[in-house]
Amino acid sequence: MDFSTKTDRQIDQWIANHETSQATDAPLYKTLLIERVGRAQLKQKMSFDLSLEHLKIAAIEQRCTTYGALAAASGVEWSKARHQMNGVNGHLDRLLDLCHVKGLPLLTAICVNQGGILDGELGEDALAGFANGARRLGIAVGDPLSFHHTCRDACWVWGRTATNS
Repeated sequence: MDFSTKTDRQIDQWIANHETSQATDAPLYKTLLIERVGRAQLKQKMSFDLSLEHLKIAAIEQRCTTYGALAAASGVEWSKARHQMNGVNGHLDRLLDLCHVKGLPLLTAICVNQGGILDGELGEDALAGFANGARRLGIAVGDPLSFHHTCRDACWVWGRTATNS
């Protein structure tokens, strides 16, 4: 499908319509997410491909990573990357889109702030953003903390199987 005549706003609305009608497994929805990620890449210094690879490696190594390490994977200083990272339409939100499209666990569950690196816990704002991003993708989220732990564990399971394939 040719999206070249569609504006970013039109793509976003099309995506929102799929989300509202709970059609987040539809092939067109996933194609639209890829289009949005491609358009976002043109506006960001951080690479979605490099970030996704970094998260995969962390999952395989059974460890959490930090937002700063994610920025470093793209060769971007944290001071320049931090404003691209969070929020609706931020780098982490688009990475959730990629995980959904590629059938991966929500790998951003293992990306935490420096203070949470040892215990793998998200801060309050990050936890809310992670849960909201998952809900947007049509994933049921009850208790956000329990959901995060389930997703983090799914990353470890995926990482163990990824090393055997």
